[in-house]
Amino acid sequence: MPVPFEALIPLGLVTAMFGITGSLLNLSRRYNNEGKPPRYSMDKWDKQMLERDKRLTGSSSRQSAEPAAPPGFNTSSIY
Repeated sequence: MPVPFEALIPLGLVTAMFGITGSLLNLSRRYNNEGKPPRYSMDKWDKQMLERDKRLTGSSSRQSAEPAAPPGFNTSSIY
């Protein structure tokens, strides 16, 4: 006759494995985006702003608060 709590050990293992892999996936995505959550459903405007931020600051997830662009900004166009 099976004991009812025998299923709790595999359930705990499966839950722990899904929890660990989900947490590691979240950590790796945040690490790649410099600590910010990932972006979803980006349109053309958002992608252009990411490219502009990358040319201004060197990173696509940071923004600049400087009123003037750095000296090389006008020559660092993608075109």
